Amino acid sequence: MSLIAAFSLSFAIAASTPAQTHEEQVMVWRTERVERLTAPTGWLTLVGLHWIKPGQNRIGNGDGVDIDLGRGPNELGTLLWEGERLYFRPNGEVVTVNDQVVLGIDLVPDSKGTATVVKFGTAQFYVVERGGRLGLRVKDSESPVRAQFSGIDYFPIGEQWRFKADWEAYDSPRTLEIVTVLGDIEQVPNPGRAVFSVDGKQYALEALLGEGEERLFFIVFDTTSGKQTYGSGRFFYAEQPVDGKVTIDFNTAYNPPCAFTEFSTCQLPPPQNRLRLAIEAGEKKYAH
Repeated sequence: MSLIAAFSLSFAIAASTPAQTHEEQVMVWRTERVERLTAPTGWLTLVGLHWIKPGQNRIGNGDGVDIDLGRGPNELGTLLWEGERLYFRPNGEVVTVNDQVVLGIDLVPDSKGTATVVKFGTAQFYVVERGGRLGLRVKDSESPVRAQFSGIDYFPIGEQWRFKADWEAYDSPRTLEIVTVLGDIEQVPNPGRAVFSVDGKQYALEALLGEGEERLFFIVFDTTSGKQTYGSGRFFYAEQPVDGKVTIDFNTAYNPPCAFTEFSTCQLPPPQNRLRLAIEAGEKKYAH
């Protein structure tokens, strides 16, 4: 078959394939969301967050160590924090970084780029910076939370919960103070807000931008929060606005990591995004 014929055939197949309906799009989103959540390094595998002290930190499992990971050997190794340097040296145990066995390595925290992931057995750790503190975030693919995952409940998919909202961009760069579950306050870029109406009443949601993220990020608290949905609110994303409009779809509102594990550092909704509205769309409270 010639290249032109092949192109024509592929075009004909694409043209004959109907576009996805809104319900189909949401179902695909749900499937991909669960796949990310239940992946071997997804949020369900998070089993610890341990703060590092300056100087020497003995890391292991059980009594006699400074940081008890709750898994792995009794003495996994030593983490030295001096100034800007974080250096980890295994204590004779096999640990890998990028699938390579290491006898010692400088660790990069997540605040300075891609965090260095140290793997041992079914577990791994990496350094995170939160509120000026450094901590070890620990994941284990054999986490009981992952093993006992019981699925997610949803509201019915409803087209009425998808909006072409008016986009009100802010003229000058600004940030919004976002509080985390740790009590830290983060200054997050706030490019504008989305304005929409339900039953003739107008509502607005402040949009955020994560580091290196182009999509708009929203944290919303509504009158279902703490009842049918997670108590601290839910998250969702939206693509950048086009011609002064931004599509927000509450059918893709999802539970933050804190709904599944106590070791995450979730952001909380700003006061402006606490709505007197029952958003009966998206994920419900995790029942397990």
